[in-house]
Amino acid sequence: MNAPWPVVLRDGDTALRPIRLRDQRAWREVNRRNRDWLRPWEATIPPPPPGALQPARPTYRQMVRHLRREAHAGRMLPFVVEHRGALVGQLTVAGITWGSMCSAHIGYWVDEAVAGRGVIPTAVALAVDHCFRGVGLHRIEVCIRPENGPSRRVVEKLGFREEGLRPRYLHIDGGWRDHMVFALTVEEVPEGLLHRYRRSRPATPRN
Repeated sequence: MNAPWPVVLRDGDTALRPIRLRDQRAWREVNRRNRDWLRPWEATIPPPPPGALQPARPTYRQMVRHLRREAHAGRMLPFVVEHRGALVGQLTVAGITWGSMCSAHIGYWVDEAVAGRGVIPTAVALAVDHCFRGVGLHRIEVCIRPENGPSRRVVEKLGFREEGLRPRYLHIDGGWRDHMVFALTVEEVPEGLLHRYRRSRPATPRN
């Protein structure tokens, strides 16, 4: 069993590791190159009540410090995604809840340059297996806008179960957006999600 946090998870060319302050330059560069690719799916801050000030977006350093506090409090697992040693995205396990629920949700984004290569499905599978085996959670969900075809293909490849629609669930790209809910429980992947994903992929032809 892996230690819950901090932890590095790896499969082949794909790895998850804790986000760091010194990742700022690489993180900003990936975000800059992918502005148009990421903007339609990014969380935004809703307008404040009349007379209230609009809160400022956190800086990178503020974001990382907040994520690290939440991680050490046991409420979040904030990873960056690496492919062949380069930072290509971010994956966060958030909303960790114990008691009678033992649940969390996963959000992610990835560099368009590596989209479609199995990087994010592998990263999600690594995170889910760690949540079930290392952390001890029972249920993981992913909430995705219906229009987000690439992200929906990730959960479809991994065999997440579709549970329904949450109307106006999150403030994304400047408005309250509907999200589809996909989930897995530990009983559905007794052999591990990464193992099941590997078995579902077509064999790579040998030269």
